[in-house]
Amino acid sequence: MMLTKAGRCAVAELHEVEEWLGALLSQLEPAMRTKMLREVARDVRRIQQNNITLQRSPDGTAWEPRRVTARTKPGRIRRKMFAKLKTAKYLKARANANEAVIEFLPAVQRLVRVHHYGLRERINKQGLEVKYASRPLLGFNSEAEHNVEVILSNWLSQ
Repeated sequence: MMLTKAGRCAVAELHEVEEWLGALLSQLEPAMRTKMLREVARDVRRIQQNNITLQRSPDGTAWEPRRVTARTKPGRIRRKMFAKLKTAKYLKARANANEAVIEFLPAVQRLVRVHHYGLRERINKQGLEVKYASRPLLGFNSEAEHNVEVILSNWLSQ
């Protein structure tokens, strides 16, 4: 990979910011860092849940709608896609002194992976495979970045 002069400057600035932030975070006790990162994880999870509710990717683009099948009847009330997956039961937020993680339970990770990346999945025992549309469920966007910055600045200014 070749970096331009501007790219090298941006990388150097990023390392400086990382060192500065690392120094500030090291001043916090591990229990306080855990508490801060738990708040970050909870807030980012809330943003992800909102994106799933609105049926959109983290970048703001709408998901491709469900396919119309012979079983789909006009006027039939159906749940939105992934209505249960967005609940706290399946979408977990956890944190420790070093990291904040938002993840799906292992029991549903295969389903999530297939839909997130738009993979093929066998839908019955006879071998019928379906190619799903890519519907990114988790990701980072400018809103999440801004919220994380606000939370970090509030904690570091205390």
